[in-house]
Amino acid sequence: MIHKNYIDNPGAVSDLIEDARVHRDVYINQEIFELENEHLFKRTWIYLCHDSQIPNVGDYYSTTIAGEPLFAVRHTDGTVKVLMNRCAHKGAKLVLDVKGNTGKFIKCPYHAWAYDTDGKLLSIPFKKGMENTGFDCCEASHGLSHVDNVKSYRGFVFIRLSGKGIGFEDYFGPVLNSLDNMADRSPSGELEVAGGCLRYMHECNWKMFIENQNDTVHPMVAHASSAYTAERLWREEIESGGQVPDAIRYVVPFGSSYEFFDKGGVRVFENGHCYGGEAGGIHDKYAAALEASRSGYEELMISAYGKERVKEIFGVIRHNTILYPSVMTKCEIQQIRVVRPISASKTLVESWTFNLKGAPKEELIKTQTFSRLINSPFSFVGHDDLSAYESMQEALHASGNVWVDFHRNFKAEEVGPKEIFTNGTSDIYARNEFRAWKKFILEGMLEKN
Repeated sequence: MIHKNYIDNPGAVSDLIEDARVHRDVYINQEIFELENEHLFKRTWIYLCHDSQIPNVGDYYSTTIAGEPLFAVRHTDGTVKVLMNRCAHKGAKLVLDVKGNTGKFIKCPYHAWAYDTDGKLLSIPFKKGMENTGFDCCEASHGLSHVDNVKSYRGFVFIRLSGKGIGFEDYFGPVLNSLDNMADRSPSGELEVAGGCLRYMHECNWKMFIENQNDTVHPMVAHASSAYTAERLWREEIESGGQVPDAIRYVVPFGSSYEFFDKGGVRVFENGHCYGGEAGGIHDKYAAALEASRSGYEELMISAYGKERVKEIFGVIRHNTILYPSVMTKCEIQQIRVVRPISASKTLVESWTFNLKGAPKEELIKTQTFSRLINSPFSFVGHDDLSAYESMQEALHASGNVWVDFHRNFKAEEVGPKEIFTNGTSDIYARNEFRAWKKFILEGMLEKN
């Protein structure tokens, strides 16, 4: 099938999304990817970094969002500013590392133009050459371009690149309670990034990774080699209630049955957000391992919050929360994974772990153990998924069938409600994401036209 021209064709884009299936071009077409950057990743709230990564004045963290290089920096008044990583002069990158400190001001490494940490132009070497040239009326004299829409929520910094679009609270709504729950697991109510970042490149479309997080009909198939092997080797200890290494406790549940995941449920929200495992999930074993070695953690929590509130906090057991379209969180494991789309067929995935400030060090050790076991380059589990993503990216070019199917448990009445809880093996999570995808991209295209 010959790809259509999508850039200025809202009708063609709309035709890609049906109630229970989507056209393969949403994964493989570069024009569609460009539309996503312009109308989804710029018009919605995208995760940038965490407050703890830039604690001091001049500290910065840089990345690329929707194809635009930018960085967050701690300004002299303590606020977080987000600036484009481009000198106003000739466009040189201002900060060359992922993180660091600018010093008292930001200095371009090419011609030494200097800027305040809010982007204001401070000085130009040999400035007399600019006099009477009209420089004062051009964009360069105004300093660095900046992002106006910046929101720090429980330490998580999000931005909306577009001047037009939905407000932060309206966009995320109730799903923000997953970030609340993660932070509330700290006796101080605060988190800090700890242990560095696991980054690895996926040769596939970003949506394959996001969809997979609450796809519960693949684990018992894709993860059979790891989960079933671990279960077989430790079956006697598992069945007898004997001592089992934490690593085995974490891996074995990935091979749970269809019935297990179906009972766990999935909850979807407007704008593409969702989480699974609300009624029981694979992290119950992780929670049990924590319970067995809390080293005074629960006492610290009760002292901070009271027994009933702590019971509520620990009672939240979810699989993956998707804050669509850019980040996945695991509340009880204090971990996030971030997607940084690069092209239609290439995505950088970052895995970050957090320390619960004020909690015993054993909590962080368990968090990092889980992350490295499941998400690192040496993972027992993550590569099963990566292999599937990359094979799908290649196979979607095959002729004969241009549609990707999401019919499992589809009901017409699911279209419209702002929040739905249903059985855990439903494809509703993907259908919900694509309804949001279609809404934001078409709104952006129609406004532009």
